[in-house]
Amino acid sequence: MNQRIVVIGANAAGAKAASKAKRSNPEAEVVLIDRGTFISYGACGIPYYVSDAVPRIKELMSTMAGVVRDSDFFRKVKGVTVRTNTEVTSIDRAAKSLELQDRVSGERSRLSYHRLVLATGSAPVVPKLPGVTLKGIATVKTLEDAELLRSHALPGAAACILGAGLIGLETAEALCQKGMRVTLLELKEQVLPGVLDPELAVKVERQLTRAGVEVRTGCRVTGFTGQEQVEKVMVDGAELPADLVILATGVVPNVELARAAGLEIGSTGALAVDAGMYTSDPDILACGDCCQTTHRVTGKGVFLPMGSTANKQGRVAGINAVGGEARFGGVNGTSIVRVFELTAGKTGLTEAEALAHGFSVETVLSPAPDKAHFFPGAKPILLKLVAEQGTGKLLGLQAVGEGEVAKRLDAAALAIGLGATVEQLAQADLAYAPPYSAAMDNLIVAADIMKNKLVGIARGFAPQEVKRKLDQGEQFILLDVRSPAEFQEVGIEGATLVPLGALRDRLSELPRDQEIIAFCKISLRGYEAQQILNGAGFTKAGFLDGGILAWPYELRGPLGS
Repeated sequence: MNQRIVVIGANAAGAKAASKAKRSNPEAEVVLIDRGTFISYGACGIPYYVSDAVPRIKELMSTMAGVVRDSDFFRKVKGVTVRTNTEVTSIDRAAKSLELQDRVSGERSRLSYHRLVLATGSAPVVPKLPGVTLKGIATVKTLEDAELLRSHALPGAAACILGAGLIGLETAEALCQKGMRVTLLELKEQVLPGVLDPELAVKVERQLTRAGVEVRTGCRVTGFTGQEQVEKVMVDGAELPADLVILATGVVPNVELARAAGLEIGSTGALAVDAGMYTSDPDILACGDCCQTTHRVTGKGVFLPMGSTANKQGRVAGINAVGGEARFGGVNGTSIVRVFELTAGKTGLTEAEALAHGFSVETVLSPAPDKAHFFPGAKPILLKLVAEQGTGKLLGLQAVGEGEVAKRLDAAALAIGLGATVEQLAQADLAYAPPYSAAMDNLIVAADIMKNKLVGIARGFAPQEVKRKLDQGEQFILLDVRSPAEFQEVGIEGATLVPLGALRDRLSELPRDQEIIAFCKISLRGYEAQQILNGAGFTKAGFLDGGILAWPYELRGPLGS
């Protein structure tokens, strides 16, 4: 008798698992079940459909050749039987069968399996707040959500977005492009919490503000008011007008079916699986947003739902469902988002995450153009590299800027996934030509600075530390080593100007018993100033990490932020 592989959930992970199972064993019967009407669509594309960047919703459900991935497509092209509008109400593990209910007719039936793959996905977090069921309050998860958002995205109308994570920021951009007045509300004290450390997040917040988005961080929403349609959002005792409210406060794994069947749930609240995507039942596998995975840096279980991860896990689950021996290697937590003119993202751990996991860390802030500085169109990007003290192991990279961010994140993601050290990253043979990068790529420069820090040659001060010293009135010299013209244009309040070219001749003006922190636009000259000062016997000299371009606070002068 041929194997029957049943897959529950027909989006990214489930569709991939079913297709791969059939390709791996053409003799197997593969059945794909989904409770919804639409299957195998790109939910990550919803904000871009709302903004009209993707003109037709059909494109979110189509192959590159323009063929809609519906039941007929899977039957004719993939050899997979699809049953939509069908709810799996229970799993009988002993009998290896499922109880099904047709959501249209209500008819019940049973279906046996040899191997079962759970790809039940995740559900948006809907806060239990007064008025949350009013019309005009939506999530960003389904194609039905996409149609609702697009129909309500009217020029001049007011939209409030709860949550300043990836989806919240993508949706804010989409609604702004439709001419809406957008307010972004975030409980945490910064945008992109968990993706960026604060000094990089502030650059994203400033971009949002420049684009016309009102950003409110550290605020608490307490409810919604209106007759049938939402009219206002209650925030910290005040009321904000809202014709549309988007709930972008995260997702939770759909594990109710698995829990009822007695399958092991992991520490994150998602399904526990091993590297082969097997659950605690050897005949049941799981993949995608319903299950947790292992973080490659910490080795611990994490719930980090991403479409990219879902597809890779689905492939592994499909192979193994028919007797293969594939393995999924875990994740770095890599993510990226476009925010108007900026791109922001991370891979590995942020500094805050690394410290929370007990690592002793060193960090580098390194701003530079994304291509050769002399090449037309070069745009700035800011990198933050995180490494472990002592071992030099790479822990994470964050990047923000108008320039090419993705290639640096991808290179770092590969290095971190392979357990590379800073020294190995510094020796990476990256592609070079002026239209694509400087001869010493941003990533290589950041790694070289990190090497110097780890061995004690470079003594960097984070912007937060320098700001604390200034605010508390500590006795130190903040030394601006740029040119007088640069100093006049923009600067940090309280800094003393001594241009780098004049520093050797003016050493007698500087106190040897005080800390001296030098800086310039990116702190390349700041580091050179530290070396000059060290060579002249100034033992307390250092430099401001990242210089003016990485300073996340208000600047002095007409060009200050």
